[in-house]
This record gives sequence, structure tokens and C-alpha cells, in this order.
Amino acid sequence: MIDLMSKRKYFFIFSAVLILIGLTFFFINGGFNWDIQFEGGTIIKIEMQDDNYDAAAAETEIEGLLGKDVTVQKETTFNPEDQDNNLALMSIKVSKENTLESSEINQVIDLLENSPNFRVNKETPPQIQSVAPFIGVELRNKALMAAGWAMLLIVIYVGIRFRVMSGISAALFGIVALLHDGLIMLSVYTVFNIPVNEVFVAAILTIIGYSMNDTIVIYDRIRENSAVMNKADLEKMVNTSTWQSLPRTINTLVTTLLTITTLYIFASIYNVDSIRQFAFPLIVGLTSGSYSSIFIATPLWMMWRKYSIKKKLMEAKS
Repeated sequence: MIDLMSKRKYFFIFSAVLILIGLTFFFINGGFNWDIQFEGGTIIKIEMQDDNYDAAAAETEIEGLLGKDVTVQKETTFNPEDQDNNLALMSIKVSKENTLESSEINQVIDLLENSPNFRVNKETPPQIQSVAPFIGVELRNKALMAAGWAMLLIVIYVGIRFRVMSGISAALFGIVALLHDGLIMLSVYTVFNIPVNEVFVAAILTIIGYSMNDTIVIYDRIRENSAVMNKADLEKMVNTSTWQSLPRTINTLVTTLLTITTLYIFASIYNVDSIRQFAFPLIVGLTSGSYSSIFIATPLWMMWRKYSIKKKLMEAKS
């Protein structure tokens, strides 16, 4: 049996390197790529008859009409009526500083529908998202508040359930593992410059539950073994408990990843953005959640517990 606890510094270093890479790209990219829901702005998606149009020309015409900077990109998405041919979309994005009014949105749509240079599918209504900057900030703050409340409730629950393990400390180190998972996910988002939106928040809340469940499984085994192996060295007892919990953790992770990865591949093949945007952070977060439960939360609790016992012994001698 490999002594995982004795190698904890390598796991800490590995996590620190991943987070440092994310921090580096954070500064390279100039911060997070906030999506419209959390930053504000306007996105108009118009279905085209084909993708044989000049996005740069469309950008120039729209900017000339509005007098504002816009970004026009070609997109494709799944066509439920014809699975062999994806839908061609023109995506028009306006930053939070230039959020469009309803009249301006209508002007853009009229321009494209009546222009001979663009073949718009007039039978399908455009997809329009327009969020004022202050609303985006409010949504972002509420999302952070939801995550904060979830962590607070977890601390209370774990603190009560694992009193024999100094429950509050066990809960706090579980929260450290959750923060680790969040930082790993944010690192991936910054490295690949993926937009952070409400899908990310849903994934984070899902992973908070999954990761803490893994941590609780290991804590349960430590609690049981603390009575059975009460004469054993703390590090040996924690290492044994971790190995006993490992098959369950790996089996759960593998079966979950098989499902989520299949979903992600399907969404990638058929360009279903909503599913793909949800599946990708789940793949990253679930992997990180299982890793942090074993190699972050448990070793940190063990280190604190050893320090606490040593301190009490020193106080008793003095």
C-alpha cells in the first residue's frame, strides 16, 4: 500500500502549478471572459440560409448604421429538422458600453434582411439577448452569494456530523477543497478563454455537492477507523482510510465521466452549445472534485490534527 499522505507535498505542488498557470493566463487575457449575462451588452443571432457571407462586411455595415463597435462571427448549431446540415447563424455582439436599445436592434435586423449581400432566413425570428451592465453585475453577485450560502450550510452540516473528528476543522478543510476545485475550473476557463456565464454557476453548484460528497465518504471512513485503529499512528490510519475509500471514489468518477463525456461528444458533433457549455466544466470539476477530496482536504485535515495533538501534549507537559 503506497503511503499517499507522505507524498502530500507533491499533490499540493501539482495543484499550485495548475492554479498558477490559470493566474498567468488571467493576466495575459486581461481577466475573465465574462459572458453577456454577467457583464451586460447585446447579442443578436440571426439564422442565415447558408454560411457563404462576409462577416467582416456585415460588421462594417452594422457599425456604419449604429456608430458603435460590434463583433460579427459565423456560428453553426444543431438543426433538429435536418441532422445532416447544421444551421448557419450570424452572431452580432455589442459590448456593455454600447448596449443596444430596442429600436437599434430592429434597425440591425432590417438592415440585414433587406441587404442584397446577406441571405437571411426570414422565417426564423432572431435570438436576442440584451442585458444592461448593472443587471449583469447584480446577477454575478447573486451567483457568488448562492455559492457562499451553499458552502456555509456545508460547514454547519459537516461540523455537526463529524464532531468526533473536530467537525468544524474537517468542514473548513472540505471548503478549502471546494475552493481548490473552483480555482481549477476558473484556470481552465482563463487558459481557453471560455465565456463565464450562468452555465458555469450551475456547474459550480453541482460540483460543490459532488466534491463534498466524496470528502464526506473519506471522512466517514476515518471516523469509523478512529475507533477500530485507535492505537495506530494518525497518518497510517488516515492513509488506510483513504485507500479503503479509493475504489468507491474511482468507480463513481469513472461512471459519471463516461456519461458526461458521451454527452459532451454528442453536443460537439451536433453543435449543441447549451449542452456542450454545461458538460465541459462538469468534466473538469468532477475530476478536480475527486482529486481534491483525496489529495487536498484529507491531508490538510490530517496535518492540522497532528499539529493540534502535538500542541496539546506540549501544553500538558508544561
